[in-house]
Amino acid sequence: MQRIVIVGGGAGGLALATQLGKRLGKKGLAEVTLVDSARTHVWKPLLHQLAAGSFDTHAEEIEYLAQARWNHFKFRLGTLVGIDRTAKTVQLAASYDDAGQEITPATQLAYDTLVIAVGSQTNDFGTLGAAQHSIKLDSPQAARHFNDRLINACIRAQSVPRGAGTGRLTVAIVGGGATGVELAAELHAAARVLANFGFDHIHPEKDLQIVLVEAAPRLLSQLPERLSESAVRELRKLAIEVHTNEKVVEVTADSLKMASGRVVGSSLTVWAAGVKAGDFLKTLGGDDPLETNRLNQLLVNGNLQTSRDPSIYAFGDCAACPQPDGTWVPPRAQAAYQQAMYLARALPRLIRGDTATPFVFKDQGSLVSLSEYSSVGSLMGSLTRGSLFIEGRIAQFMYWSLHKQHQLALGGWKKMILITLSEMLDRTHRPRIKLH
Repeated sequence: MQRIVIVGGGAGGLALATQLGKRLGKKGLAEVTLVDSARTHVWKPLLHQLAAGSFDTHAEEIEYLAQARWNHFKFRLGTLVGIDRTAKTVQLAASYDDAGQEITPATQLAYDTLVIAVGSQTNDFGTLGAAQHSIKLDSPQAARHFNDRLINACIRAQSVPRGAGTGRLTVAIVGGGATGVELAAELHAAARVLANFGFDHIHPEKDLQIVLVEAAPRLLSQLPERLSESAVRELRKLAIEVHTNEKVVEVTADSLKMASGRVVGSSLTVWAAGVKAGDFLKTLGGDDPLETNRLNQLLVNGNLQTSRDPSIYAFGDCAACPQPDGTWVPPRAQAAYQQAMYLARALPRLIRGDTATPFVFKDQGSLVSLSEYSSVGSLMGSLTRGSLFIEGRIAQFMYWSLHKQHQLALGGWKKMILITLSEMLDRTHRPRIKLH
């Protein structure tokens, strides 16, 4: 029986394991195993809401063991640390609980076909102090850590006298891409709710100062300039301080220092600028490692097979996949989803030794949520002829529908509808903000 091991339970990896489990595992045609260092899955585009406290992960957090049971694949807890390409085994590090007690020992897992979908991490470009004094929203754990610090800072700010013209609590966000912009708007909305739960001195315009810093000439450079300008207008209506053309050269415990000489005070700093694949990918494979680029991404061909080993595939943010026009597949959630669906169809053919049409990314546009206030975006490719700019309620609905598409891929129509109903019911009896 063919042994297919998928490392990485993000949106793409989990969707692929689910689809292959249904298509191959259920029929006994393959043993599909998903490996991840966590026990549960949270959709990564929701991390900014988790950080702000406006999203309760328990409402839809997916347990890998349950998903595996329902969809005919296996789950193994562990972190990938090495590959023996000759013996066709992956090395998994031991896992430990919060008390330092071992949960699973270091082990090896045999494969016939290996798929690497470990995603990406925030790239601080080696900026002085960034690693020590900023939080990177790479994972649910990091988002929860930020939320804990935010609530603690709000409690602390209750007893700190406010200086004239300054906020008692300042959150600085480095990076004006989708994550940074969405987090800024979400934090403003969260502050309004916090004021109703005992934090009566945390006013979103007077007592909470949100600063967004971007090195490029404008925010949301992946969107058309018109939409970028619209987003800036919305943020400034919320009294969010926006600085463009400002490169951060140092992060300290209480400030950001710019190349221009400007200094911005900060109680909490989030680094949301730039992405790269994990450093460990550079040495993956031992003496004859898999080929990577300067961002540590694994180089793959049109079938998503790594350049030095056709039995090892990679996709999503950790892979560099060329396109027929000479460009590269962008590191975006929709690309990882499309690649997962491609492999679900193509892998059985490629494993049999047949050919498969190369993967081609179809850009369906970009959407950015500004919390409850608005959304902006552009729809492209198969959805429209050319491109269509959308804002406001229509864009908010489209952003919501992307989340539903993810739920549909993992659980089908029935489960997606039940989750949606559960979310609606939760809003009637749960606080709109996480307070612990």
